[in-house]
Amino acid sequence: MFDRRPIPALLLATTAIAGLSMPALAADAAASPAASPPDNGEIIVTAQKRSENIQRVPISIQAITSEKLDQLNIANFNDYTKQLPSVSYQEIQPGETSVYIRGVVSGGDGNHSGSLPSVGTYLDEQPITTIGGTLDIHVYDIARIEELSGPQGTLYGASSESGTIRIITNKPDTSHFYGAMDVEGNTVAHGSQGGKAEGFVNIPVDDRIAVRLVGFYEHDAGYIDNVHGTRTFIGARDPASPGYTGGVAPGGVDKGVPAGFDPGITIDNKDLVKKNYNDVDTFGGRGALKVELNDNWTANATVFGQDQKNHGSFGYDPNLPGLSVQHFLPEYNHDRYIQGALTIEGKIGSWDLTYAGSYLWRKINSSSDYTDYSTQYDHVLYSAPQYGGLANYFAFQDDAGNTINPIQKIVGRDTFNKLSQELRISSPQENRLRVTAGGFYQRQFHHIVQDYQVAGLGSDVSVNGHPGTLWLTDQNRIDKDYAAFGEASFDILHNLTLTGGLRYYKYDNSLIGFFGFGLNPNYTIGGGAPPNAAESSRTGVPGCYTTDGGTVIERNADGDQISVNRDFAPAAQGLGPCTNLGVYNSDGSISPKRTKGDGIIHRLNLTWKITPDKMIYATWSRGFRPGGINRRAELDPYEPDFLTNYEIGWKTSWADHKVRWNGAFFWEDWKHFQYSFLGQNSFTEIHNGPNARIKGVETDITLIPTPGFTIFTTAAYTDGKLRANLCAIDDPTFTCADTGNGNSVVAPKGTRLPVAPEYKIANTTRYEFRVGDDVKAHVQGALTFQSKASSALRLGAVDDPVPTLKSYVTIDGAVGADWKNVSAELFATNIFDVKADVSTFQECGSCSLTNYYVILPPRTIGIRAGYKF
Repeated sequence: MFDRRPIPALLLATTAIAGLSMPALAADAAASPAASPPDNGEIIVTAQKRSENIQRVPISIQAITSEKLDQLNIANFNDYTKQLPSVSYQEIQPGETSVYIRGVVSGGDGNHSGSLPSVGTYLDEQPITTIGGTLDIHVYDIARIEELSGPQGTLYGASSESGTIRIITNKPDTSHFYGAMDVEGNTVAHGSQGGKAEGFVNIPVDDRIAVRLVGFYEHDAGYIDNVHGTRTFIGARDPASPGYTGGVAPGGVDKGVPAGFDPGITIDNKDLVKKNYNDVDTFGGRGALKVELNDNWTANATVFGQDQKNHGSFGYDPNLPGLSVQHFLPEYNHDRYIQGALTIEGKIGSWDLTYAGSYLWRKINSSSDYTDYSTQYDHVLYSAPQYGGLANYFAFQDDAGNTINPIQKIVGRDTFNKLSQELRISSPQENRLRVTAGGFYQRQFHHIVQDYQVAGLGSDVSVNGHPGTLWLTDQNRIDKDYAAFGEASFDILHNLTLTGGLRYYKYDNSLIGFFGFGLNPNYTIGGGAPPNAAESSRTGVPGCYTTDGGTVIERNADGDQISVNRDFAPAAQGLGPCTNLGVYNSDGSISPKRTKGDGIIHRLNLTWKITPDKMIYATWSRGFRPGGINRRAELDPYEPDFLTNYEIGWKTSWADHKVRWNGAFFWEDWKHFQYSFLGQNSFTEIHNGPNARIKGVETDITLIPTPGFTIFTTAAYTDGKLRANLCAIDDPTFTCADTGNGNSVVAPKGTRLPVAPEYKIANTTRYEFRVGDDVKAHVQGALTFQSKASSALRLGAVDDPVPTLKSYVTIDGAVGADWKNVSAELFATNIFDVKADVSTFQECGSCSLTNYYVILPPRTIGIRAGYKF
């Protein structure tokens, strides 16, 4: 019912509901007195790598302060992105999230072999952006979160093509000893119970040294059930009955074995049936040391670690009742990481010098059910007389030659290392000419292992040396970035400033390893033994390098096999039996496939301060994202893409700061954007598509009608469209003409870019009042509206339409009170229990029978309490 409500009515409704919202806890204690915002509401940010009042920063920026984080009970990525009008994202599960700003999204991102992110994420001064998902950092004892819209390439580099998100922690404080403890218990509709416990302590060692320690544990309740189900696969062909009908219906629901075939293997998930299947446990902590070396130099060292264990599936199947799935193999995701960071700040004369370095280690172990793949292919292949179902096409056999249960699980083992270094120097801020310049280097390493396992699969039809493995991906990916940057601001007049910046960038990205099926040792050209379980003689070991520089299976110009050579060249690395992704060298070694590039991007800004409280600005800026290697060896590397931004913005305060209105109009040209999709064998291909255009407006308004009464609203309108056809096969003319290659239009010119909603609005209304002399009470209401969006940038067939992320409205509420050292609050989120679509996904590129939908958590009711000391 919310989807049809007009937008103006939503704003009126949220203003009227002063008692409904996301919670506020006395974890005011979680922000130290030194970190609390001034009484006049001034917000200090460091978006331009120097401390400034947010109202004087000539870029589009949202800042969620420590106080606001507590009031909104923000604890994770989903919580804070609800408040950011230009941010959208795709999520499969916690820790596997791709984030976008201003609708710069083509869909299909986030795969471990995909493009680098288009949005940079920072923890303090250090980048924590990783391939395959934004770190889901637990938010506690945080000074603020800054969201910078538009290209931030000059100061933040390659992965800030469309914007940057910065999480700024509270630093150790030498003034005095203090701390806080906070607890929460909650219950989730359709699910179970959850809660969290958090605490921090600030310890001055002396007047120049202080330590800050933070710890947390959170249990998120599950609300998706794994319900009972069976699947019967098609068995052997019955020659007495050549005709067949029926098959497997959408959603994997059996309709019986088609005529002309015997029943095959039946599977049953009764041992895995479970309610509240998708729970999450997160724990971790942060330790920070501040040392004032002297009056001019300070060092801050930080270690942050987090361990997150997810169970089950976070997408529900709409073909089943309620919030449920029918999965047949165990599922989990264990994501842990630790980051060490060092920031040194000081002065050389009157100039500020800053060094920021970090090392991030991340490891993910996972297992996911891949039954949909087998169900889909059984459905597709039964209708082809030459195949007749999965068992009659794939050689799913044990060592004795018996047909086995064909369902698979994907066991993932991903290891990340990221080293970053930045050194920069800035002139005094009070000078008429102000300069910031520096250098940057980072190296990202990702060891990728994706092991597609079938229980009981025979050795001869498995990946060589890996019995039970149908398909193996084992690759090393390295992405290196170098940069030199500079930005200068000059006050043409006392109220007119021109800022210009340049960044020289250089990238060097590489990929090496193995992907694919095995090769049956009994296989000969024209022989009877299948080359592997998929009966494919092209992908995997057949394409590996041999000691003479050829490949295991050689073909003539017509593609016919002419020889088999099992004298593999040594595997370049890892678990793979050999190497089919790399470059064979004359000395017999194999080097990674590599792509390199360099260039210059810019930023130009003109700011006019009409009065001390009102300014307008115009910006012309450019961001980029590096190119990279496709893991399908025969595909060309993909090229960088570039985003050029034209923006006019304003920042104003009125009525003695009781009214603040900021906003920006923007027009962005996205050139030859990188486009990811699941191609043959359901693994990622990245191509460069046509150009796209994104235009829109974003704004935020703060109203303080009376002391203690605050209304804060953010809103964005985003319109992103293709400027030419997107083709199934690369075509530089973008006409997608079929020249005998089967080309076609995937999405025509004018198609809206996916995932990002056209409209997004967030409103928070809060009233604080005194009850007697000792109690400060509050009531709060929050509303979030998001319009519908398509989930992918492609045309759907009549029987396979592109899934839509439906529009939604969620309303949250809280009431609470603060005493001297104690606080308590009763809260409810998603009060009307709306199915709020976040993203949708399929288990494989061909799995059109089932689209899973990830949603915001259902209605959650809870109580929070805090104690500060």
